[in-house]
This record gives sequence, structure tokens and C-alpha cells, in this order.
Amino acid sequence: MALILVLAALTVLTVMLTEIQDESSAEFGSALSARDALVAEYAAKSAVNLSRLLIAAEPTIRRSLTLVFALVGGPRQIPVWAYADRILGAFNDSDGATSFASLAGVDPKLGKNLGLKGAGFRLDIIDEDSKINFNVAARGDAFSQTRLASQIIGLIGPPQYSPLFEGRDADESYSDRRAICSAIIDWVDPDQDTALCDPTSTTAQQAAAEDSFYQLLKQPYKRKNAAFDSLEELHRVRGVSDDFWATFIDPNPDVPDKRIVTVWGQGAVNVNTANPQTLLAIVCQASNNLALMCTDANEAQKFIMAMTMLRSFMPGLPVFKNAQEFVSALQQTNQAANAPGTPAATPGLGGGGNPIQMIMKAMQIPPVPIVSAAETAKMVTTESKVFSIYATGYVRSGKRETSVRIHAVVDFRGAPSPQQLIADMLQRLTPGGAGQATPPTAGSAQNPNGSSTPPPGIPSVLKPGPGGNVVYYRVD
Repeated sequence: MALILVLAALTVLTVMLTEIQDESSAEFGSALSARDALVAEYAAKSAVNLSRLLIAAEPTIRRSLTLVFALVGGPRQIPVWAYADRILGAFNDSDGATSFASLAGVDPKLGKNLGLKGAGFRLDIIDEDSKINFNVAARGDAFSQTRLASQIIGLIGPPQYSPLFEGRDADESYSDRRAICSAIIDWVDPDQDTALCDPTSTTAQQAAAEDSFYQLLKQPYKRKNAAFDSLEELHRVRGVSDDFWATFIDPNPDVPDKRIVTVWGQGAVNVNTANPQTLLAIVCQASNNLALMCTDANEAQKFIMAMTMLRSFMPGLPVFKNAQEFVSALQQTNQAANAPGTPAATPGLGGGGNPIQMIMKAMQIPPVPIVSAAETAKMVTTESKVFSIYATGYVRSGKRETSVRIHAVVDFRGAPSPQQLIADMLQRLTPGGAGQATPPTAGSAQNPNGSSTPPPGIPSVLKPGPGGNVVYYRVD
């Protein structure tokens, strides 16, 4: 009996000790994860702030390459954000420092206060102005809605995507191309009229009232009639199924650069940084889907291949100086010859020697029948101002890695350069000096109140700084 009681007591104590040990190990592991997650989050925040500084310094870098740009027809925006992960490697962990050393030929160990100890970050900066902006229709004018309708139809119009619009949606309804295009525009525009997604129509059409599609669902909700706040909100729009999302919105979530559309940005598409599929949508928009590549899948594939080859031949180098060069390249005309008084084009970069023209001719791609060259030039740009920063901070401890991802969208429109900010600060610190700035006049754009001091309250907060304004911020 004594032996049985001792064995029973030992069994109970073993179970209790094992449970206490498991609870202690779980709590200890949870505390370590919370600690590492906090360190990883601040590593990601550091990457975001460093990225904003790098983008803000791009105009200064551009000015330092004036002699280089003189050989190619003039200054152009340098996509420094595409190499941010390597450029900022000096402030990263040992892996980042090695990448920076291979890029710059400088050993970061020779510097002071560089690098992160016990943490690191991975960085991707995406140009939002290189994508089709669905929030353009939120401006409320008919021109913006028509332009967005042309871009959406140009994006989803090619015949190879027809099977996506032939079946039932998750809500057991049918949505063709025009229905989905109208639904996207009606979600963001402020009016109550149905958008007419028919870019090929040249006659005036009367728009009916927006339907009550969302009110007839099993779980009804209202149309927003305001701009999208995030990409995820597109899931609430009629016809935006998982297949539609994976084809046109975000084909590869792990590679954000492959994303085709955006809800941030200026509205005009940067043709120097847009991916080939986005350029195809712009071409179809500019030609009202009359270009052969907009109706023939083989011709579309040839155009996408030509744009991919162009990027591989000229990595990191902006091809077009302005929007007019892009239009002339699609029409395969010599812009320099058509503009009197302009200098001769540099072979291989401008005018008739534009690489896109040479590749299109080599692949037997016919000129694009652009309906209006002037309107097309207004729809594209060669200067980006809005960027998405995907920063992933991580802490490695043995085989375990704790990571936190931050997605920040930064708008640099109207942002002063760091040099300009420093000059303004020095002027304020030396009142009455020779370099003192003249106070803004009454009613000026700098100070609408007419005061020599910055306006107080909300206007002073919304005034952009050198690092731009953060318009979207998410921590995962």
C-alpha cells in the first residue's frame, strides 16, 4: 500500500510539474516574441524613415548628374527607390552591410554608428504613380470618369480574359466587363448616375440612376460614393472576385511591384516605371481599343515582351524625358523632327532613335493609332510623387524569426527639399541677416492669411515636410 501511494503521489507531482513547466515555457516564449516584435517594429519604422529621406534626396542626386543627363537630352527622375534595399544597407544588419559594400565599394565597418545590432529589415519601395489609379473618378468631373473608364476597359478588355466574365459571381449574379467597370466608378464617384463605360461611343448618352445591386444581396450594404481608403476595399465592389483580384489587382502579394492598380497616386501614370501590362492598358485607352494589340492576344503578348526587353536593356535608366516622347514613340514618329528649333535627338534615347521605337519595329509591331495625342500626353507623366514603402523588420533568435511588416504610403507633392528646409531654418535663426527671406505677401500661396508666421492649427500640420505626408499606414 505504501509503495502504491508513493507511486501515485509521484505521478501526480510529475503531471503538475510538467504542466507548470509548459505554462512557464509558453509565457517565456510569449514574452520573447513580444520583445522581438517590438524591436522588429522599430526596425521597420527606421526603414520607413530612411526611405523617406532617400526619396527626398533624389532631386539633389539628379542635379549632381547634370553632365550625364546632358548627353541624353536633359534631366530625368532617377528611380533611386528601386535600389533602396542596397543603398540603405549601411544602416541595416550584416547582410545589408555586405550588400552596400558590394554596391558602393565602401566597408560600412569603417564608419561610426552604422548598422543594426540584433535586428534588420527588408525593404521594397513601390512607385504608386506607375499604376492605374481607381480613385481618379472621385474628382467628380466627367473627364476623369471617362479617362478611368478607358483605362479599366483597356486593362480588362483583351479577349484572353473573356472566361473571367462568363460565369456567375459569388453572389450568383453575372457581371460583364462594362458592369464591373461601371461598379468601380460608381463606388467612388459622388453622383447618383450610373457610369457609362463605353469609350468607343462618340455620341451623347443619358445615364440612368445607380442601381440597388448592393441592397438586394443577402447581407445588404450601401455604395460608398467616396474614394477608396485601401486596396482591400475593392473586394466590396460588384464583380471583383478572387479571380479578378488575382488577375488585375494584385497578381502576386509577395511581389508588390507586380500590382497593376492603386488607390493612391497623382492620377497620371509614370510611363518610365509602369510595368508592361499597365502600359498595354494605357495604349488601349489612348487608341480607344482600336490598336491591334488590344484585340489580338498574340499582338498583346508581343508588346508586353517588347516592353520587358526594353527594361532589361536599360535597367534603372528612364527612357522618356516627357510625355510627348512617349506619345511619339507609340506613333513611331520623330518628335525632334516635328518640333522646330529642338536639338537633334541622341541616338538610342530620344526622338526617332527611341529604344521603344526600335524594338517595336524589330518585332513588327505597327504604330498605335492614338485618337488624341494631346489628351494622351495629359494622362501620363515621367515624374513620380507617391510611393508605397513596404518595410519588414525582423529579429532572429536561433531558428526563430520574429517579423513585423509596415506598409506606408507617402505623398511627396509639394514637399520641399532638405536643403530648402535647412536654408529656411538658418534664415529664421538669423533675423535681420543678409540672407533673410522676404515674408510672404498677403493672400499668397505660401501663406493665405497674409501673416509672416506660418498659419497655426491644422494647415500647419498638413503642410508637407521634406519627408512627404503619410497618407496610409498599416502594421501587420
